[in-house]
Formats: sequence, C-alpha cells, structure tokens
Amino acid sequence: MIEINKDDMTTAMGIVRAMPGPVFSIASFAGGTSLKEMGKEMQVIGCIIGSVAIFLPSALLVLFFFPIWNNLKKYAVVYRSLEGINAAVVGIMIAATLYIMKDIALIDGTTSSLVNVAVIVVTFLLLQFTKIASPLIVAACLLLGYFL
Repeated sequence: MIEINKDDMTTAMGIVRAMPGPVFSIASFAGGTSLKEMGKEMQVIGCIIGSVAIFLPSALLVLFFFPIWNNLKKYAVVYRSLEGINAAVVGIMIAATLYIMKDIALIDGTTSSLVNVAVIVVTFLLLQFTKIASPLIVAACLLLGYFL
C-alpha cells in the first residue's frame, strides 16, 4: 500500500484552495504523490488516474441522472432529503477540518501555538473582511510556513 504523508497532504490542501476545482486538484495531487517513488512517468500517470477516478463518476451521474432530476425534485420527499444531505455534507466537512487540525498545536502556550492561532485568525479576518484573493492569502501562508 502506498501512503501519502501528513505534511504532503496538508500542503496539498493549502495549495488546492488557490486553484479552481479543488476536488479535482486534490485527486490529481494524491494520485501523483502516491506514485512518486516509482518515477516521474508513473507520477504523471498517477495524476491522470486520480483525475479520471474523481471526474468520471460525477460526469456519468450528470449525464444520465440530470434529465430525470427535474421530474424528481418536484416530489417533497426528494426535495426535503436534499436538506438532510446538505447537512450531512457540512458535518463531514467540519469533522474533516477538526481531524486535520488535531495535530496543530493551538493552546500549548508555546511560540508555535501562538503563531498557529495568529495565522488562523488573520486568515479568517482577511477572507471575511477584505477583497484579497484567496490564492494570494494561500501563497502568503505558504511563504510564512516556509520561512518559519
């Protein structure tokens, strides 16, 4: 079994925020990273496999399910179930964020934990109250992480 280490995955999630289509980008990254020990050619093939594997099911779903979707969403049961599905997806995203953050020192009282909290708060404030593009904020955080 080929594994992707935690640092590579965390870096990928940060970089993916700067690109459109984050699901496809992370799939390509994961496919390429998982095969990087097998050489450059296999790494490119891994990127292609990752992209196709994440894109194909949704493309097939859209092509074959979309024509009947307008008829199905007229039913109250289907429409109401979408609210539950949306809530479940948001819950999974919050759980994934907390799981990723479990290894980040936040309340140790060390310099590292203070920097971590400052980066999280400043990033949130920049995204919430300014019109600075997300890719620039991600690049700044990557540079900060590189130099610290």
